[in-house]
Amino acid sequence: MKKIITTLLSLCLTGIAFSQEKTEEVKPKLTFSGYLDTYYFANLNNPASRSNLGITKADGDIIPSNARAFEQRSGQFSLGLIQTKITHTTKTTEAVADLAFGPNADLGNYGNILGPLGLTTSLAIKQLYIAYKPTDKWTFTMGQFGTHIGYEVIDAPVNYHYSLSNLFNNGPFYHIGVKANYAISDKASLMAGIVNNIDNLNDNNKAKGFISQIFVSPVSGWNAYINYIYSNETSATGKTPEGNYYSLLDLTTTYQITPKFMVGVNAATGTQAAKIGTTTVKGNWGGIAVYSNYALSDAFSLGARYENFDNKDGARGLLDAQGNGTSVNSFTITGNITLGEGHLLLKPELRIDTYPKIAGTLQKFEDADGKFTKNAQTTLGMAAIYKF
Repeated sequence: MKKIITTLLSLCLTGIAFSQEKTEEVKPKLTFSGYLDTYYFANLNNPASRSNLGITKADGDIIPSNARAFEQRSGQFSLGLIQTKITHTTKTTEAVADLAFGPNADLGNYGNILGPLGLTTSLAIKQLYIAYKPTDKWTFTMGQFGTHIGYEVIDAPVNYHYSLSNLFNNGPFYHIGVKANYAISDKASLMAGIVNNIDNLNDNNKAKGFISQIFVSPVSGWNAYINYIYSNETSATGKTPEGNYYSLLDLTTTYQITPKFMVGVNAATGTQAAKIGTTTVKGNWGGIAVYSNYALSDAFSLGARYENFDNKDGARGLLDAQGNGTSVNSFTITGNITLGEGHLLLKPELRIDTYPKIAGTLQKFEDADGKFTKNAQTTLGMAAIYKF
């Protein structure tokens, strides 16, 4: 790992030192953008707690489990978040301050919640980075930036579906570090970087994580990204323990078959390992999601997503009612309605989540009596998003 980090730093410095080109003076540009969102979802199980989360049983107590990422409330009007993004650009530099407030911002930035004095203003930071572009091919970025892993992102206007996939929910959200991107052409690029860890304001040990991405566009309309991260996630104050690591390999690809019809695939496989005494315990997880959407008009389109997520080893937070690892099949249909000169998006959505049945009467989801008798749930609702 040290050799990889040293080599990467050498390449970055070489790119800066020897790739300088004379550039025309361009006036700096300051832009302000963002969005806000709100939603209402009805859960046909009519859970007593009005929650879409499902449950986990630990030490005899019933506690929430992360069956859903952000849209966690049912039977009530709920807030998502408000984003305020400020960007300053010149021909060779870019500075981004991307701030988010609200329930979904708290969930997405969970590693930033506690600071030395308790709650910290860093909780509001979604992204905060500086980029330097010495040439049209090289870009160097340092700070906090959204993860390169996955098909879906936190930003509601960018995703086709409002409810987020389990692949998103169980993958990294953000990193803090430095990365370098090299554009081979408009059809291929490479990225590599060094980060503290995943989803945390401060590093939890002396080791550093390695991230990378390969982008190719074989033909017009077809984009493919191969993403990777390797990081030691063990908390330690002294020497970094050996045999403890987190790794994730991810494929994201989309193909615009016609101007109105697009398909996409996200597939990922991950491993976590921890050394306990002289024994190394490993847990694997992974999944695949298939997307398709069709534009019936300029103002209305319809899309579907099918996902299978496997966490039978219990390596991630998606657990069954006994606190053990499980798998889930999810099917989502979402409409996209564009109003208000493109600023207002309405997303009616139907989603069905199904888990394997387990022995006994305690299942994953809650019924109207507050008992956990359901191994599946169906939610139906609407999200409103305004972007500016």
